Amino acid sequence: MNSRGAEGMAMKRFKSILVTVTVTSEGGAGLLARAADLAVANGARLTVVDVAERLPAKFTTAMAREELQSALVASRTAELEALVEPIRGKLKPGVKVLVGIPFVEIIREVLRERHDLVMRVPEHRRAAPLFGSTDMHLMRKCPCAVWMIKPMRRKRFTRILAAVDPDPSESVKQGLNAKILELASSLAQREEGELHLVYAWAFYGESVLIGPRVGMSREEVDRWVMETEAEQRKELAELTEQHVPAGLRPRLHLVRGEARDVIPHVAAKNKVDLIVMGTVARTGIPGFFIGNTAEAVLQHVRCSVLTVKPKGFATPVKLE
Repeated sequence: MNSRGAEGMAMKRFKSILVTVTVTSEGGAGLLARAADLAVANGARLTVVDVAERLPAKFTTAMAREELQSALVASRTAELEALVEPIRGKLKPGVKVLVGIPFVEIIREVLRERHDLVMRVPEHRRAAPLFGSTDMHLMRKCPCAVWMIKPMRRKRFTRILAAVDPDPSESVKQGLNAKILELASSLAQREEGELHLVYAWAFYGESVLIGPRVGMSREEVDRWVMETEAEQRKELAELTEQHVPAGLRPRLHLVRGEARDVIPHVAAKNKVDLIVMGTVARTGIPGFFIGNTAEAVLQHVRCSVLTVKPKGFATPVKLE
């Protein structure tokens, strides 16, 4: 279905939203308010979780450890209930305190309850890199979309950047591009923000072509480069035509270079608030979590990020 006649359709795809929050985290209230609004707009379920550490066996007896663990969970649950209270006028969220390794238990909760979006405040909001260990594990291994929302003064995202990689010959990659553009477009409409598209392209083998073994002239190679750029521009335009609604007029950034450098540069130069991107470089391989390019990009951006996986991705985390 062409997205031009389906305004806001992409965000309607979320039917079960999982928010992971700690009672001490900065930005938790803002995250919950945004998640509640999104859940109401989608008619979606909303579940709010925190993860408590599992008490080590060597320090207490089994009975004492069980009592302490129960008391810890009860205390964290009460704190979480108080944190969630302001959004109860909009909907009735579920509240849970899980026990164990945070990213593992969050992904298991996604698998159990079939959540299709995880929302979270990044662990290292002022440090570099922005995302902590649990954040990266979720973006690598969680089977559903993961939205890392950095606390900010503004209530909306004013500039949204969709990072795409057009390739008509690969259906899985094109499917991922479609998902990225539909989500970014829908968010741009919802937030009344600017939509930007970035595509980093490269011309491989240039040094070999002008080297002594091949011996092509500089003029010939430059012509090939120009033809390649024109083809990439055409593919980007076609992708935009197919998956961006008619009412939006995105700014296109076709930049020659490596994506790991281009995406953070374009995001910083244009003061982007949110990047929508895929986190799997190789397609068709279940459990192949994250590509080197995506890893490098995530280490260098300083804004919120919404990450998605291609169809067929399988998480390596299993239910007990």
